Amino acid sequence: MPRMLRRAAVLGATAHVASNRGQAKAEQQQQQAAANAAAAPPAPEPVAAAATGAPAAASTDSYAELMKLKELFDAGVLTQEEFDAQKTRILAG
Repeated sequence: MPRMLRRAAVLGATAHVASNRGQAKAEQQQQQAAANAAAAPPAPEPVAAAATGAPAAASTDSYAELMKLKELFDAGVLTQEEFDAQKTRILAG
């Protein structure tokens, strides 16, 4: 058998074995994950996530208020002093 043909046969066989092992390992990991998911009770929702949601909502509200003030200021409804006073009030809390 020519040398190049033997080399191709060896490389092909090696690739086949590696593919089969990789596939078997992936199937084993999937089975373990399924077993762990079935055995583990559902995790309770974190309470901290609800607490952090409030400041985000407050900052969104203050941003919306500032944008309304800016629109009123740009339209000429508010003076610079009124705009600054309202902006300070919103940013203060």
